[in-house]
Amino acid sequence: MSNVIFTSKATAKNGRDGHVKSDDGLIDLKLVNPATNKEDKGSNPEQLFAATYSACFDGALNLVASKQNKDIDSETTAEVSFLKDSEDDGFKIGVTLNISIKGVSQDEADQLAKDAHQVCPYSKATRGNIDVTLNPKSI
Repeated sequence: MSNVIFTSKATAKNGRDGHVKSDDGLIDLKLVNPATNKEDKGSNPEQLFAATYSACFDGALNLVASKQNKDIDSETTAEVSFLKDSEDDGFKIGVTLNISIKGVSQDEADQLAKDAHQVCPYSKATRGNIDVTLNPKSI
């Protein structure tokens, strides 16, 4: 493993119909599978992944922009879909990143999104494993 900067830890119990909690207690959530339970309220792995991927990608976007001396204001919304996998009769996820960038042209927004996708740790982790669609928009 490379030089570790920090490690975060969370524990899940009883899978998609259980509970997840971080070691510091900041995350302490009931999990509900929305595919089978539409009545109860709770989070799910896809919602948690959407939150973390959008935060990571938006950070990478701002890092890339600052290195290119571009002053931007951005917002990234990740849509994480739970999908049927036709290859093995199992399941998989797909991601669409909707990226709003103020302060640049559409061409620059497109390039910044592509550049951020190359350096974002979540993009690196998912590359070749899941479909990720970039949807940048200059505002």
